[in-house]
Amino acid sequence: MSQTPVLSTSPFDPSLITREQLLAIIAIQTEIAKVGLDLGGVMALVVERAQQLVGGDGAVIELVEGENELVYCAASGIAAQQIGLRLQVTQSLSGLCIQTGMPQRCDDSDLDPRVNRAACRSVNLRSMVVIPLKYRNNCIGVLKVVSAKPAAFGSADQTLLNMLSEVLGAEMFFAAKYAQDELFYRATHDEMTGVANRALFFDRLRNLLGQSRRDDCYLAVLIADMDNLKKINDTHGHTAGDAAICELAQRLKNMVRVTDTVARLGGDEFGLLLHPIESRTALERSVQRLLDEIAQPFLYKGISISLSTSIGYALAPDDGFDQDLLLEQADKAMYAVKRSISAPADK
Repeated sequence: MSQTPVLSTSPFDPSLITREQLLAIIAIQTEIAKVGLDLGGVMALVVERAQQLVGGDGAVIELVEGENELVYCAASGIAAQQIGLRLQVTQSLSGLCIQTGMPQRCDDSDLDPRVNRAACRSVNLRSMVVIPLKYRNNCIGVLKVVSAKPAAFGSADQTLLNMLSEVLGAEMFFAAKYAQDELFYRATHDEMTGVANRALFFDRLRNLLGQSRRDDCYLAVLIADMDNLKKINDTHGHTAGDAAICELAQRLKNMVRVTDTVARLGGDEFGLLLHPIESRTALERSVQRLLDEIAQPFLYKGISISLSTSIGYALAPDDGFDQDLLLEQADKAMYAVKRSISAPADK
């Protein structure tokens, strides 16, 4: 039996929305405003709130990249592990949403010919609502809420998500615009490595601690410090040492999600914020992946240079919500790791 695809062409009906749902939308919009011009923070907040708002099993923000691709840039729930997934605009329901500028709803992905069934099965979703994210009539991406059950969403859910998307599109546009602005970028990023600086790190930490407290979800605070910078400087020169720091920054950035933060705190010390993270066990796996990637040989002017890093961490709420105490615990844990390894001290 074939399914008749659901295409939203009629105006949204405000009468479908209860007073409580309207207040929830206003509360989310207020939270978005508090996050400010942090694009990753805005997206991470919205996928969590959108999922809760309509009772989905997951949510995604997909942004347009190039001429024919959509990229999962933020995700929650059953889609959380799919960040970075790329879909062709011409082969997905999200792409149809972008092309038409109209919301789309799928009641059963196994029967709907408009969807990318392989992508749906990889996320284990059966139904979804996809809302365009617009600014001045330009679609910059989509907000998608998904469910593992067929026919999980109705017209009221579409109306709610559309109301949320109207403010989200503008917020994301201005966050992206300021992130690309030269003066703003220079004020919030480390000049040598290009990752976030101390100021942006602490701003995001404050925002994420508040979000973690409200949502009762985990936030990991990591401190990473190179073990052998002095040896590199003494053996190959300070230019090689600077190149090694930049390489470390790039490897850290490549290994985390777009919603995470990598910042240079000073010298060869970096801070990382991983949010959301499922558990301490998941954090330990992430730390090991970082260590494995960093340990790969670094080739500088034809010379193979060994990179090694000590990483310590703290986890909110298990280790509390106090910013200074979390950083102190992560720092102490990092130095405990450094003392336990055989690499020569370079401090």
